[in-house]
Amino acid sequence: MVNAKAQKAVQESLDSVTSDPKTGIAGIVFVAVDKNGDQIAAVPSGKKGLSHPQPMDLDTVFWIASCTKLLCTIACMQAVEQGQLQLDDAKQVHYLCPELNNKKVLKDDGTLEDRKNDITLRMLLAHTAGFGYEFFNEKLREHGRPVGYDVFHGDVRDVLRMPLVHQPGEAWEYGTGIDWAGIVLERATGMRLNDWIQENIVKPLGLDAVNMFPTPHMKENLAFMHQKWPGDGTKSEERDHIYREPILAETAEDRARLFHSGGAGAYAKPTQYVQVLAALLNDGQSPKTGARILKAETVEKMWENQIPQWPDFARQGIPDAKKEHTNPIAHLYPQEGDPPQGWGLSFMMTHEPGATGRGRNTAWWAGLANLFWWADREKGVAGMIASQIMPFCDGNVLGQWVNCEAAVYASL
Repeated sequence: MVNAKAQKAVQESLDSVTSDPKTGIAGIVFVAVDKNGDQIAAVPSGKKGLSHPQPMDLDTVFWIASCTKLLCTIACMQAVEQGQLQLDDAKQVHYLCPELNNKKVLKDDGTLEDRKNDITLRMLLAHTAGFGYEFFNEKLREHGRPVGYDVFHGDVRDVLRMPLVHQPGEAWEYGTGIDWAGIVLERATGMRLNDWIQENIVKPLGLDAVNMFPTPHMKENLAFMHQKWPGDGTKSEERDHIYREPILAETAEDRARLFHSGGAGAYAKPTQYVQVLAALLNDGQSPKTGARILKAETVEKMWENQIPQWPDFARQGIPDAKKEHTNPIAHLYPQEGDPPQGWGLSFMMTHEPGATGRGRNTAWWAGLANLFWWADREKGVAGMIASQIMPFCDGNVLGQWVNCEAAVYASL
């Protein structure tokens, strides 16, 4: 049973945005769960597409973009537990990915310099390996032209051919590191990443709608993708899907040919994705099926701050290098007084309690099409807000995340 107080507050808040044509937001789904995996609130609002009548519902499937990174990291940490991967063995990473041996570092002036340090799995999961994203990094965007880079078309070659943008270990920058981590896992285990995730995460948790290759049932329930254009935050329109190839994959050959992107490749129902979060609230064990996907000490490791030397990493600013993909981002998670913030294995951490009511060391991250999740182990609460609108960091969706998260804590 949901919490009636939270359900009502969240519904009213979401409806205020999805019913207002000036927001450009067609529909949103918000789901929050407690430590038992029980829903505190589960609210669909609006429609699946601006020009379509189907109402948004809890069966709607979203491209979850970078919310995939948590799934890939859990997979890698399972392989670490089994002894198939090591977090700090650069030799293993370079042996499995010889492409890294010749990687150069792209300098601000557009020239390339030699790489000084080797890359570990820990660096890949913590975004300190030196990789970037072309839509968040202007020099990388320029370097890729005239052809350009595009990490969203199911082809591994763009990930493989990008240079580094920092010397490994010398800076935090959000990028393709977790895509590389997925490649490391595949080559170490001989299993494709999606197969590993299905076998070792999705099935043990009793789920059927978290997948890099949407099933026929998932495809029937796909939300429409929307786009706002720079300079007008009020208007949006339906657009072609950003990550089309895996949706079109019909055969085993198609799935084998396409890149299994650990950084952005999954589609999911939010009601199911939050069950992954519920397992993390329970030190790696599903409160629903009893299956253990990670040891408790592994979950602790994931929650360790990997970058204590850069407490203001999230305030360095991220430019809108591709304006159709992202708004400029000054602070990833503004907090009064600018307290130190951290990065665990695949997610940001707010060390201090948050204004919404979230506890200490809450993990959170996001997906490019304006999806956000959080997992608060101190208070035993996790949740996700999901939309399908570009560019990233939409003020209306961010505002709803804050409002709905606060409504959940206020109801407890």
